[in-house]
Amino acid sequence: MSIPQTGGGPIENQSQLAEYLAAGCKPAADWRIGTEHEKFGYCKDTLLPIPYEGKRSVLAVLEGLRDAHGWAPVEEDGKLIGLEKDGANVSLEPGGQLELSGAPLENIHQTCNEVNIHLAEVEDVADKVGVGFIGLGAAPIWTHDQMPMMPKGRYKLMDRYMQQVGTMGQTMMRRTCTVQVNLDFASEADMVQKLRVALALQPVATALFANSPFLDGKPNGHKSWRARVWRDLDPDRTGMLPFVFEDGFGFEAYADYALDVPMYFVYRDGRYIDALGQSFRDFLCGELPALPGEKPTLSDWADHLTTIFPEARIKKFMEMRGADGGPWRRLCALPAFWVGLMYDQSALDAAWDLAKGWDAETRDALRVAASVDGLQAEVGEIRMERLAREVLDISEAGLAARARSGSGGMIPDETHFLGALRESVETGKTPADELLEAYHGRWQGDLTRIYEEFSY
Repeated sequence: MSIPQTGGGPIENQSQLAEYLAAGCKPAADWRIGTEHEKFGYCKDTLLPIPYEGKRSVLAVLEGLRDAHGWAPVEEDGKLIGLEKDGANVSLEPGGQLELSGAPLENIHQTCNEVNIHLAEVEDVADKVGVGFIGLGAAPIWTHDQMPMMPKGRYKLMDRYMQQVGTMGQTMMRRTCTVQVNLDFASEADMVQKLRVALALQPVATALFANSPFLDGKPNGHKSWRARVWRDLDPDRTGMLPFVFEDGFGFEAYADYALDVPMYFVYRDGRYIDALGQSFRDFLCGELPALPGEKPTLSDWADHLTTIFPEARIKKFMEMRGADGGPWRRLCALPAFWVGLMYDQSALDAAWDLAKGWDAETRDALRVAASVDGLQAEVGEIRMERLAREVLDISEAGLAARARSGSGGMIPDETHFLGALRESVETGKTPADELLEAYHGRWQGDLTRIYEEFSY
């Protein structure tokens, strides 16, 4: 999750909120790719989640990365809670999941190199302290009570609020992991088309990356339990945003939506001030109960935007948020999948042609079916496996058209990063299907085997 934002000075009028979003527009030559991925850490001898402090802990890993690999510390109230280096940062999710938020890069070759270096550094440190890391969409065995809560003020407030809305907010915070990609847009019209494609086709990503079929030590009946969790978290700040598909949608409409999402906090002088359930509209009028008489800054607006969790969202860039965390090949495949669809206009048009006839009910039904059945999902006449194949064809064409070479020109484009997804549509098996096969087959129901076979 996000660190405190630096958006700018005082908000003088409401129009600045949409203008803040529009300020992210940039020419195609300046578009970049930012990849984020989370992973679970565990003690190798006990197979229990690592705590914040101790010999085998999150803190030990952060200190190792800082001392051995040149990362600069990020602290809150005197506690090490993150790292920064070369435009990237390493941060902590609420339950101790370790996240890499990658630097803005030009192509997938660079993105995959960044992922590989990060995982190698983490492995180097983790091995020395007896810790392992695994890429899954949900914690397979650990209970809620076994998951530690990281010492971040933002998370303490969120945890309290999550108990008042939905039923799965605390599960999301402690026991899920994702991989996502952040991409740019050129104009308001470009943003609108991309956000519509991102939302409509997010269930395809959910199906292809499904990797969370276990919870509490047994199968949970879903290929992506992480996606199921997000469907019952907080209806005010999650979902498929049907208003995005209405005529006239743009930056102003998104700002209006964000204004009506209840607040979590206001960040002041290194502290998170409780504003749970309060209104940013009241804040604009100087009537926020948490800070009576004070009006917000653009930094407050930027912070508020990070507390909104739909399947795809915009800030000064766009985030695709619908995929389970997973093995390293899929950490590279996720950005390749969306870059192929989004960064070539012919591919973007073709992707929209696939989805533009769907109504809100169809999009929601696809979201549900993808979480339950993965590539075997069916909604009306739409078969997910066939849809995924068509979307991959479009993405591959978009990557080929970009023609961004790697390895000094030895690799002509980025299409090979889709290989893991091609294998899934050819076999009909996602990581979740492979895990279930192992559980019912060679593991004979012993889910502890997952750590040995699927850790990084």
